Amino acid sequence: MNISYKYLFGPVPSRRLGVSLGVDLIPYKTCSYDCVYCECDATTCLTTTRQEYVPTKKVITELDAFLASEPYLDNITFSGSGEPTLHSGIGFIAENIASSYPDYQMALLTNGSLFSDPVVREDVLSMDIIIPSLDAATDCVFEKINRPHSSITTERVISGLEALRDDFAREMWLEIFIIPGLNDTDDEIQKLHEAILRIRPDRVQLNTLDRPGVESWVQPATQKHLLDIASRLNYPSIEVIQPPDTRKEIPSYSDDLKNSILQTIQRRPCTVLDLCDIFSLHQNEVNKYIGGLLLDGLIREKREERGIFFVAVI
Repeated sequence: MNISYKYLFGPVPSRRLGVSLGVDLIPYKTCSYDCVYCECDATTCLTTTRQEYVPTKKVITELDAFLASEPYLDNITFSGSGEPTLHSGIGFIAENIASSYPDYQMALLTNGSLFSDPVVREDVLSMDIIIPSLDAATDCVFEKINRPHSSITTERVISGLEALRDDFAREMWLEIFIIPGLNDTDDEIQKLHEAILRIRPDRVQLNTLDRPGVESWVQPATQKHLLDIASRLNYPSIEVIQPPDTRKEIPSYSDDLKNSILQTIQRRPCTVLDLCDIFSLHQNEVNKYIGGLLLDGLIREKREERGIFFVAVI
């Protein structure tokens, strides 16, 4: 039986999570943050309200259909168009996977903003890996980078992650997205260091811009600068996320799809959402190939009123 998946995407080639089946529980673009670097575009619904944004039972039906053939996956990853912990049924879905498909590992990509709520912490205990973000440890920098819902403060985020660490016995990888000139000052690095010691993650991962974000002024940090910040943060398990130059080695990477996307852009400039419509793909899937084409110098970005267009380099 052919099923058109509405809430699943991929598998996609992930730098950190290998062959990853995405589970998207949130309408585009619903989030508790409006991050300046987001590759999914600006937030249109800024909220901390938890509810059943998409039908929980239909998500489970799609997972049952997809996993029935026992596909090779490194992870089933909760991520997508917004903040996944906003979905009130995420815990039920994760528990269903854990009980029905125990051979599969689950990962959660989250901005970490809602873990001050004990119900949210309870909902994610079935995960194998939780990767929360913490881009700032002072409210001033937090507001400039993450542009959060008005109810969220840095202390609320940090104390929530601290409580999650107490409750969650499996892998927690804390991601920090570095924006030069904002969260790389001596004061901010010191405050981040103090926050990391409170949270006690298994790993700290430093990341930076891979493909164009919401705001044009956001620039990537160099690998040298990231390594310097890693040294300054002074945490035993810290790593710099490497550029995505090995995706071709991941089984779910498709050269044919990459070439089709390039040929489409060569015919006319396209946004990510244009390409999603053309190829019936989730934006996270398209973004993986856009990142590779940018890295190869085959396309470039052009910002226009309707958004970021990608143009072929002749």
